[in-house]
Amino acid sequence: MTMLFLLPLAFDYRNVDDSQGHLLQILLVAPALIAGALLALSGPRFGGRSQLRTFVTAALVVTVAGSIVTQLVQGNDIGNYLRVILPFILFLVAYLVGCHPWTERRLKAFNRYIFVGMALSMAASFAYGMLTGGSIDEVRYKVVSPVLLGFQGMLLYDIVVRRQRAKVAAVFFAATLIVELLSVTRSLLVGTILLFILATWLAAPTVSHLAKSLLRTFIAIAGFGGLITAGALWIFPSVLDHWTQRLFFAAGTQSGQDPTTLSRLAEVDDQLTQVTADVTSLVIGRGYGHEFHYGEKYILQMLEFSRRSDLEAIHSWAAGHNFWVYQLFAGGVLFGVALPLALVYVLYRCTKVYRRFRGLLEDAGPVGEMGRYLMTVAAMLATTIGGNPLGPRYSGLIYGLALGLLVSAHARTLTARQTEIVNRASQRVLETTPNIGAAFQ
Repeated sequence: MTMLFLLPLAFDYRNVDDSQGHLLQILLVAPALIAGALLALSGPRFGGRSQLRTFVTAALVVTVAGSIVTQLVQGNDIGNYLRVILPFILFLVAYLVGCHPWTERRLKAFNRYIFVGMALSMAASFAYGMLTGGSIDEVRYKVVSPVLLGFQGMLLYDIVVRRQRAKVAAVFFAATLIVELLSVTRSLLVGTILLFILATWLAAPTVSHLAKSLLRTFIAIAGFGGLITAGALWIFPSVLDHWTQRLFFAAGTQSGQDPTTLSRLAEVDDQLTQVTADVTSLVIGRGYGHEFHYGEKYILQMLEFSRRSDLEAIHSWAAGHNFWVYQLFAGGVLFGVALPLALVYVLYRCTKVYRRFRGLLEDAGPVGEMGRYLMTVAAMLATTIGGNPLGPRYSGLIYGLALGLLVSAHARTLTARQTEIVNRASQRVLETTPNIGAAFQ
C-alpha cells in the first residue's frame, strides 16, 4: 500500500504536461489517491487532542474546500482548475495519511519509500532532461526534480544532525549538487545554503556549539562543494559560462535586472493587481487556474530583452512561481492565507520543540522523526524562493506526507515527555513511601 502511495508519481517529472496522455495521467495519479485515502481511513487515532494538528488540518481544509467556493463565483475554466488544485488535493490526502500515531514498522516504511521515491524522482527527471538533448539552456529546465530540496533536507539531517549513514547520504547529496549546478538555478543554491544553516542550528545545543558547527560546516561546504563543482565543470564545461551569465548579466542591463527576475516580478505584479481589483477578489481570490500574465510596468522594462507582442501574448493558468503571492491571488484573504501561515507556524513550533527535547529524549523515536521531517518541510519553504512547491503533483504528495508525519511526531514527542515526567514522579513516590511509613512506626 505504501509503495503504491509514494512511488508511481515519482516518475511524474513533466508535472501537468497533457502530452503524456490521459491514460498515463490516470495510472500515475490514481494509485496515490486511492492508496492515500485507504491509509488515511485505516490509520490509528490519537487518544487526545493536539492544537497544532487541529490548526494545520483546518488550514488545509479551508484551502481546498474554499477553492470550490471561489471556482463557483469566478467561473474559471474547469479543466485548468482541476489541474492546478490536484497537487493541493494530493497534499491534503498525504497530510491526512501522515498525521496518525503509526506503528514503528509503518513509520520505517514511510521513511524508506519517501527516500526511494525522491531518489527515483531525481534520477527520472535528470535522465529525461539529458535524453531530450539540446543546449544547456534547454536541458536545465528539465533535469531538476520537484522534490530536489526536500531530498537534500532529508540527506542533510543524516549528514549534519544525526551523523549516521553519512557516506551513503553524501553520495546522494553530491548527485543533487551536480543537478543543481547543471540547472543554473540561483534559488536552488540559496535554498541549499539555508538548509545547511538550519541543520547546523538543529545539531548545536548551545550558541558556542553553533559557532563551532557553522565554522566546520563552512569548511566542509567549501571543500566538498569545490570538488563537486570542479567535477561538474570538467564534464560540462559550458556550465561555468551560464553561471557567469546568470550572476552578472543584470549588471549590464538598463533596468539592473536579468530577464528571469523581471519575469517573476511582472507575474507577481499582475497577480496583485488582479486580486486587489475588487472586494470579492480580495476576500475569496481569483481562483486556482485563473489566468495571469505580465504587469504593464514590467513589460516596459522587459522590452530590452523581448518584443512587446511576445510579452503580451504570454498568459498562464498554472500555479504561479511565487507561492506566497499566488496563494493570495488564488484564494484571497479568506481561503489563501491560511496555508502559508500554517506552514510557517509548524516550522516555528516544531523547531522549538525539537531543540528543547532532543537532549532530553535523545535523537530517536518521535524526536528523530520530527527532525527528519522538519528538514523536509523546511525544504518545501526553501523551494518557495524561486518556485511553487505545490505546482508539481509529486512535490504536493511528498511535502504533504512530510507535514503530516512532522505534526504527528510533534504530538507524540510531547506525549512521550509527559509520560516520562509521570514515570519519574511515580518513581519518586515509590522511593519515598517506605521512609514515610517508617516515620509513623
